[in-house]
Amino acid sequence: MSETDPTGPWRATVIRDFARSELFERTFQEGMDLVEETAAYLDGAGRQESKLLSRNAALAYAAESMRLTTRLMQVASWLLVQRAVKEGDMAPEAACDARYRLGAQEVSKSRPEAEAELPPGLTGLLHRAERLYERVRHLDERMYLAQDEGAEPANPVQSQFDRLRSAFGG
Repeated sequence: MSETDPTGPWRATVIRDFARSELFERTFQEGMDLVEETAAYLDGAGRQESKLLSRNAALAYAAESMRLTTRLMQVASWLLVQRAVKEGDMAPEAACDARYRLGAQEVSKSRPEAEAELPPGLTGLLHRAERLYERVRHLDERMYLAQDEGAEPANPVQSQFDRLRSAFGG
């Protein structure tokens, strides 16, 4: 992102402001807690529950647990980039790089037809992780993906400030 990029200044401000926000703190904590809870479940109760499943249900369990971990690792990676911005370890402009965007959207959706045979512990984690992923995906799109020239900033208040500043020569 260069200084002549019309989206640059406001985007850096939006990214920095989000990283310092209470919303980020809550989302980060929720994400990391869910990662830990999921790991504990898959290594403990989930492992035991999966041994009791039919062959087809066990295959569905394996596929869904992989989807779950992929989804959570995508969210955790995105959140860690935002934390790096917050702590000054990464410039907001660097966080705009495509390699830091939320990915694996096609992998992140669980298969409802498989859920009927899955243990409730896994399905509960699947639903919570999917909701968290969707919230983070929305944040990612609002903060990073509206990069077309002339695109409106993700922060409408900042947009108004920018318009006032340009109108009054600021």
